[in-house]
Amino acid sequence: MARGRKGKPVSGWLVVDKPAGVTSTSVVGKVRWALNAQKAGHAGTLDPAATGVLAIALGEATKTVPFITDAVKCYRFRVRLGASTTTDDAEGAVIATSESRPTDAQIEAALGAFRGDIMQVPPQFSAVKVDGERAYDIARDGEAMDLVARPLWVERLEMLGRPDADHVDLEMVCGKGGYVRSIARDLGLALGCFGHVAWLRREWSGPFRADQGISLDEIDRLARTPELEARLLPLEVGLHDLPEVQASELGAVRLRNGNPGQVIGNLPFGTECWASQDGRAVAVGRYMGGELHPSRVFVV
Repeated sequence: MARGRKGKPVSGWLVVDKPAGVTSTSVVGKVRWALNAQKAGHAGTLDPAATGVLAIALGEATKTVPFITDAVKCYRFRVRLGASTTTDDAEGAVIATSESRPTDAQIEAALGAFRGDIMQVPPQFSAVKVDGERAYDIARDGEAMDLVARPLWVERLEMLGRPDADHVDLEMVCGKGGYVRSIARDLGLALGCFGHVAWLRREWSGPFRADQGISLDEIDRLARTPELEARLLPLEVGLHDLPEVQASELGAVRLRNGNPGQVIGNLPFGTECWASQDGRAVAVGRYMGGELHPSRVFVV
């Protein structure tokens, strides 16, 4: 006989305001324990030293994680000018320094090269895979890698302030796969002075914002209580970027069984969308002129 999954079938999203010094994986574990949930995952890793929005998906909401991972995100961060590090942030060892410091005007002028469609080389200490291994594991062994540049869409990159000659505060809005540490590293190189991230905060990710976030202390205080479950957002929030169609009663039954089902909508043929019944998500799939062909089915 198959063994049942431990925990409750909790579904929804919990927005955590992650503190510095903990991993994204450990936050997922704490949330899963606190809600006694069967299944949990996060929508986009934050470095241990980073703070801000970490959206935790539970149960059926984990099926919407790819849509949040692909969503636009906003970061605020401080760049330490005059030094580069092994990790491109303050956690690493300093490997190069410079006495040169750019003016505000020089920084503003350099930022233009980091907007729009750019190519970005991930940090040596990153989760990208090299011949089946994580880059950070190879980097910890002291090996340098020639990582392949990846495309990134940067919608906005602005200077917020200059606390002193050694630092500049920036805000970036970007698409999937952006490394703020790479921006700091490459900006420092472009300015001829080196640079790395001093601190980093994710302000929002898709529909989730930092001011919605619950702290780890609050999660501990409310663990295993109805009050914590009341903080959950519905799984449908994870579908905010997709158009919605309405499933008929029979269509909903067919969709929940993984079959094409009748929906009511007016979308271009082949559009990816989600079908709802009475406000609840039934499935995600392709609109095929009056029918939805499902790729993900929700059972709640």
